[in-house]
Amino acid sequence: MQSNFTETFMKYVFIVCASLSILSIILIFYFIFEGGVPFILEEGIGNFIFNEVWRPTASNPSFGILPMIVGSLVVTAGAIIIGVPIGVLSSIFMAFYCPDWLYKFAKPAINLMASIPSIVYGYFALRLFVPFFRDLMGGTGMNIVTASTLLGIMILPTIIGLTEASLRAVPKEYYSASVGLGADHDRSIMRVILPAAKSGILSAIILGIGRAIGETMAVILVTGNQPAIPNDLNQGVRTLTTNIVLEMGYASGRHREALIATAVVLFIFIIILNTTFMIVKNKGGND
Repeated sequence: MQSNFTETFMKYVFIVCASLSILSIILIFYFIFEGGVPFILEEGIGNFIFNEVWRPTASNPSFGILPMIVGSLVVTAGAIIIGVPIGVLSSIFMAFYCPDWLYKFAKPAINLMASIPSIVYGYFALRLFVPFFRDLMGGTGMNIVTASTLLGIMILPTIIGLTEASLRAVPKEYYSASVGLGADHDRSIMRVILPAAKSGILSAIILGIGRAIGETMAVILVTGNQPAIPNDLNQGVRTLTTNIVLEMGYASGRHREALIATAVVLFIFIIILNTTFMIVKNKGGND
């Protein structure tokens, strides 16, 4: 009798928790889109997204977020170029090559990286990366390369952790069969284990991209925050998230509505990433 009551009680606890999560997503979705979609429709989707001029406080205001979209995509692409190869290769080392004595230190260190506040990463990059790239490339040092390098480091814990878990989840029989057919250790890992874990690796990369495109407080210190489409890697940029944070404190009226509409565009990017994540996971499950 006691066991049945406990099971029934816990079942409803789980239902309530799941319902609260769903309700939270619905409320976030509603309040963001309710505040931003009317502005986008009034301004015009094409004019809002593809206009290159962001001048919200002028007498003749212009609300074009194309520079911020380009800035977010360029910085995220740079983070992928830097972070994905390092993350995947590091996870291969952690899963198959790392000595036990080193793994005991490396694994907690990687987990610690995931828990460091983003503002600390930003301050670290401001003190180390900005002077380095200023001396190397000229200018202020607050540019696309600096921001991409920072984000590439920040997404490493996500990519390494999930990729390592995917590699370890591959049945050991795959490796044994490969070795039994004459392949050496390295070839078995790169030609058998790695392809078998591809869905999990792609999922890790997609989650890393989501972390990069949604990052705010770290990149706000090193991007230069210039609302203009960059012509080279040495120029500063402004991302969608930093645009919202920088101006929401004093924005009002149409300016504030434009920032909420910017959040709608960012939210749509995240939805696309999550949808891609689910498709990759389902495809991996079917394979």
